[in-house]
Amino acid sequence: MENNQKAGLNRRSVLGGAAAAAGALGATAVASPAAAGRGGGRDHGPGPREYVLTGGYVLSMDPAVGDLDGGDVHVKDGRIVAVGRDLPARAARIDARGTIVMPGLVDTHWHLWTTLFRSMSSSSPATAYFALNVANGVRALPSDLYQGARLALVDALNSGVTTVNDWSHNLRSPDHADANLRAHREIGLRGRFSYGTPQGYPGTSVIDLDDIARVKREWFDSGRLPLMHLGLAGRPPGLVGEAVFRPEYDAARALGLPVSYHANSTRAQGALEMVRQLGEQDMLGPDTQLIHALYTTEAERAAIRDTGASVSISPMSELLIGYGISPVKAMVDSNVLLTLSVDTLSLVGSADMWAVMRLTTGLHRGVAEQELSINTRRVLQMATLDAATSLGLGDVTGSLTPGKRADVVMVRRHDVAMAPVIDVANSLTLAAGAENVDTVIVDGRFRKRGGRLLGIDTERVVRGTEEAIAALLAR
Repeated sequence: MENNQKAGLNRRSVLGGAAAAAGALGATAVASPAAAGRGGGRDHGPGPREYVLTGGYVLSMDPAVGDLDGGDVHVKDGRIVAVGRDLPARAARIDARGTIVMPGLVDTHWHLWTTLFRSMSSSSPATAYFALNVANGVRALPSDLYQGARLALVDALNSGVTTVNDWSHNLRSPDHADANLRAHREIGLRGRFSYGTPQGYPGTSVIDLDDIARVKREWFDSGRLPLMHLGLAGRPPGLVGEAVFRPEYDAARALGLPVSYHANSTRAQGALEMVRQLGEQDMLGPDTQLIHALYTTEAERAAIRDTGASVSISPMSELLIGYGISPVKAMVDSNVLLTLSVDTLSLVGSADMWAVMRLTTGLHRGVAEQELSINTRRVLQMATLDAATSLGLGDVTGSLTPGKRADVVMVRRHDVAMAPVIDVANSLTLAAGAENVDTVIVDGRFRKRGGRLLGIDTERVVRGTEEAIAALLAR
């Protein structure tokens, strides 16, 4: 929410050979910090540099790889080398039996800083979502953004999200931007940092373009955040005038940044046809992401599809804020690149992308009035490969494909809330939750194992957030 309104096969030898070729290219492609957000970190961190996840049910989300019951995933230096059965690699063997091995989830739109005031929205006019954002936003210190973003990133890791688009719309100063980015450097997920205007910022003023250039230079070009890339969290036509949206867009494109807009979120915004206006301004393309877009015309959806732009919906928040029913079926019917997000924990409370997938499945079937209108694998694709593609990371993550980086989640099959697992895609989409996530791997590094987060003092993280919100509310 913004203020102001994508058949099991056993192909070991083929995939191994493909991995060898991809490996030679991949090692070169990810070595340069200039490829920030698309490759690996410079330091692997704790744990083996090379290992094989053995004996799990591999749900690759890659049609060329397929599903492999009793499959292996070979990882070396953060890259997937091969996927198959009985891989002969001379590397550490990590038992994945009893788990579903799948790509990490990708959240394409999340206001991380608002996790500082989790579940505070919607109990009174004063705590209505936008009012709450402004009230807390204008008095937020840089340390508050750090605390909120850090808690959100830890929550994301715990729930199986390995890539996130941080739609940061309260960057009140360079210090606020740096504090938010320090949380990313500390926790270390993959993704995008979408630089946005502060809460209460005038609609007649252009965003701080000089600071966006500084952030790009100091944090991204320098390689300080090797798993992330920078984007613009922009304001579309209809929300602001051409004197604002045009220089912001042009500056982002001059810096080579992707752009993201909250557009057509409400009926009133739909009447303004913001998406049509974006198209008329030549501001739709593969690097353009649209948020919510509940109220679009058929022509607008065709324009999104034909230009290669994408849409990120957050069905839980869109219901809770009263926007309406997320247009899952209309977007799918229009062949729009559709992805999912949790949006903001101040409104929805939970970072559970598994629940978002369940709701997405139900909304499509409910509107279609047809149980078989969409299958769960298609929804899983929205939260993995399609989501990665929408962020420009489709060749980096989103599927267990040789040559891609190793962003992997292992979900326990024999938990009470999961068993018995017969249809794997159904079980993941309809039954799984954060509590079933046994292992999370980001860029080859183990970040959660045996259900426990690694290298993160969760008590300190929670305590820091609690102290920060108490101090903010007292100011």
